Amino acid sequence: MTVPSPDFVSLRGRRFALTDFGGPGTPVLALHGHFGRGRMYAPLAAALGPAYRVIALDQRGHGLTGGGGPFTLDEYVADAAALLDELRHGPVPVVAHSTGAVAAYALAARHPELVSALVVEDIGAVTDRPVVAHPVLDVSGWPTWAADREALRAQIESRGIHDASYFLDSAEPDRATGGWRLLFEPAHMMASQEAMRGDFWSEWLGSACPALLMHGEHSSLLPPGHAREMARRRPRTTLREFAGCGHWIHDDAPKEYAWAVGRFLDSLPADDA
Repeated sequence: MTVPSPDFVSLRGRRFALTDFGGPGTPVLALHGHFGRGRMYAPLAAALGPAYRVIALDQRGHGLTGGGGPFTLDEYVADAAALLDELRHGPVPVVAHSTGAVAAYALAARHPELVSALVVEDIGAVTDRPVVAHPVLDVSGWPTWAADREALRAQIESRGIHDASYFLDSAEPDRATGGWRLLFEPAHMMASQEAMRGDFWSEWLGSACPALLMHGEHSSLLPPGHAREMARRRPRTTLREFAGCGHWIHDDAPKEYAWAVGRFLDSLPADDA
């Protein structure tokens, strides 16, 4: 699958990378979660085109976006709002995964003029104990470089990761050394995960736009009871549960994931699309 080269834009004094998958359709902002990058949305963009144009941001501390923190919900929200202002897009649907989805629903609450609809992939209104038993993945001792991609995979999987493919999407050849390196710094990811633990019910309930909440049956970050409570308490929210999937629904069931997103976007009233 061909992925467009990233564009770069200056937002709030920082150089951000974004992948604009192009096309004539309705713009859709996509926000990845921890350890990710915008290009992960290539399969979804291909499935949704040409009706929808996916624009995916490399969030601070991730991908090809420069600099590190601070890592707080306020900063993530302000970055996304600045991007939509810069691109003069809004209101738009926002499709997001994990911690990126916390930023998405907080963006909708704080800037309703920018968000017309939400697709929230497998994250709760509470991202800390006791709702989430293990809210932080300890990557503090992870390698950031190896001689080749498979060696980097082996080193990560030796830390107890069953399949490192998601993390390797954020790895690239290191031209200076000839090896492969991760694009994120483990210390930054630890700081961001700690900062994004919390109770975010006020943000989840703070918007009125249509929302699709996706829950993986075997998710470690969104218990089924919590997902149902989120859908029950927030008007205009549809819960879709994905059997056999974990936290990364877009990887575990890519066709079903893309179909569900597309069907939801197609169902939006003209004023919300």
